[in-house]
Amino acid sequence: MNANTAFTLVIGLPLLGTPIIYLLGRLWARQNGSSNAANPARWLALLILVATGVFTYFAGVGATADYSGISLNFGGLTLTMDGLGLFLAVTVLALGILVTLFSVPYMQAEVGEEKFYALLTAMIGAIIGLGCATDLFNLWLWFEAMAVASYFLVAFYRDQKASLEAGWKYLVQSATGSTLVMLGIALAFAATGSLRFDELRLAAASADPLLLAAGALFIIGFGVKTALVPLHTWLPDAHSQAPSGISAMLSGIVIEAGLVAMLRSLGILYATSQVWGYLLLGFGALNLLVGNLMALRQTQVKRLLAYSSLSHVGYMLIGFGMAFAFAMPNGAIGGFFHLFNHALMKGLAFLAAGALLYALYIAKGHHGPLVLDDLNGASKRYPLTAFCFSLAVLALGGLPPLAGFMSKWQIFVSGFETGSTVAIILVIFAALNSVLSLGYYAPLVNRLYRGQPSQTVQEGGKISPWMAAPMVILALAIVLFGVWPSLLTNLTSRAALGLFMLMGG
Repeated sequence: MNANTAFTLVIGLPLLGTPIIYLLGRLWARQNGSSNAANPARWLALLILVATGVFTYFAGVGATADYSGISLNFGGLTLTMDGLGLFLAVTVLALGILVTLFSVPYMQAEVGEEKFYALLTAMIGAIIGLGCATDLFNLWLWFEAMAVASYFLVAFYRDQKASLEAGWKYLVQSATGSTLVMLGIALAFAATGSLRFDELRLAAASADPLLLAAGALFIIGFGVKTALVPLHTWLPDAHSQAPSGISAMLSGIVIEAGLVAMLRSLGILYATSQVWGYLLLGFGALNLLVGNLMALRQTQVKRLLAYSSLSHVGYMLIGFGMAFAFAMPNGAIGGFFHLFNHALMKGLAFLAAGALLYALYIAKGHHGPLVLDDLNGASKRYPLTAFCFSLAVLALGGLPPLAGFMSKWQIFVSGFETGSTVAIILVIFAALNSVLSLGYYAPLVNRLYRGQPSQTVQEGGKISPWMAAPMVILALAIVLFGVWPSLLTNLTSRAALGLFMLMGG
C-alpha cells in the first residue's frame, strides 16, 4: 500500500469513524431499549482502531524510509509522520485497542455506551494528529480535541457527584493550561510572524525575549496535562473517578501526549536557551519525590496508581532533560523507551485494578472505590488477575528483568555518560526514588497473596475473558520488552531522532 494513502487513512479513519460509531450505537439503543444485546458501537470502534493500526504500519514503513518522514497537505494544514509521530501513534493505538477490548464487558451495562466508544476513538485520533502537527496552532487544536474528549470520558458517570466534580476540576485546569499555551503561541507569532516549526526553529537563534516567555508558557500550559508538580492536582481525582479503561488511557498515554506536545514546542525553541533542559530536570526530580510520597499515603488503589504516574513522568523528564541540557541522544531514547513501557505497565495496572473493581463492585451495580483491604487474598479467587497486577506494579517498581527496569536503566546510563555532576546526582536521586516506590508497590503484591480472601473477594463475581485477554497481552509485552529491549530500539531511536531534528540537530 502507498504510504501517503495509508497515512491519510490513519488520520481520517478515527475522526470520520467517531460520528458513525455514535450514530450507529444511538440508533441501536433506541430500537433495543434496555436490552442486554451487544451494542454494535463497541465492535465498530474496535474495527476502526485495528484498521488504523494496520494502516499505521504501512505509513510507518514510508515514514522510516526517510529521516524526514512523510507529509500530507489538507488545504492549509500540513501533517508529517516522522519518527516521533509514528512512536506516538503506535503507543496510543496499542493501548487503545486493548482498552476497547477490555471495555466490552466493563461498559455493557452503562447508559450511553455508544458515547464512550465514540469519545475514546476521537481521543485516540486526536493524539495521533497531535504527534503529526507541523505548526503551533494545529498542535494546539489537536491538543484541545484530545482534552475535550478526555473531559467527557472522565465525567462519564454523570449520576455520581464525585465523577462530575473530577470532570469539572479537570476541565477548569485543562482550560487554564490551554489558555496559557494559546498566549505562548501569540507571543511566538509576535516575535517571528510564523507558527511553522521549521521557521520558528530558525528564528529561535535570535533568543528573542518573547520566545523565552513563550517557552515558559508552553511548559506551564502543557505541564498541566503532563501533570508536572504542582500542576497535577486534577490527576488523582480524574484517574480514580473515570472508567478503568479511561484511567489506563489517562495515565498510560494522555499525560504522555501532553509531554510530547511540550517537547515539540520546546524543541523548536531549543536554540533560545539551555535553561529548558535544566527546567525539565528540575521538574523531573520534583515529580519523582512528590509522586512517591503522595502514593505512600493512599488507601484507594486507583489514587495510588495515579500518584505513581507523577513519579514515572519524572523519569521521562530526566531522560528528556538530559537530551536538552547535554545534547544526549541516549537520554531521549531512554525517555521514549520509558514512555512506551509506562503505557504498558500502567495500562496493565489500571486494567487489573479495574477487573477487580468490576468483579467486586460494578457487576453488583455499585461504583464505590477499590481500597487496599479489598485486595487481601484476591489471588485465591482471581489468580490470573492477581498475577498480572503483581507483574505490572513490580515492573513499575523497576525490578529486573521487566520492562520498567530496562528503560530506567537506559535513562540512568545516559546521566552518567554526560559526565556532569548535576546529572549524576539526579540519576542517584532517581535510583533511590525507584527503591522508595517499592514501599507502596510491594505491599500491594503482599496483600494479593497473603492470608484468606476478604469477605468482599469471597462475594465477588467472575472476571470476563474479554477483560483477561488484554491483561495477558500486556503482561507478555512487559516481560518481552524487558528481556529483549532491542525490539523497541528502532521505534525509540527514530522518535529521538525526530526530536533532535526538531531541535536543529
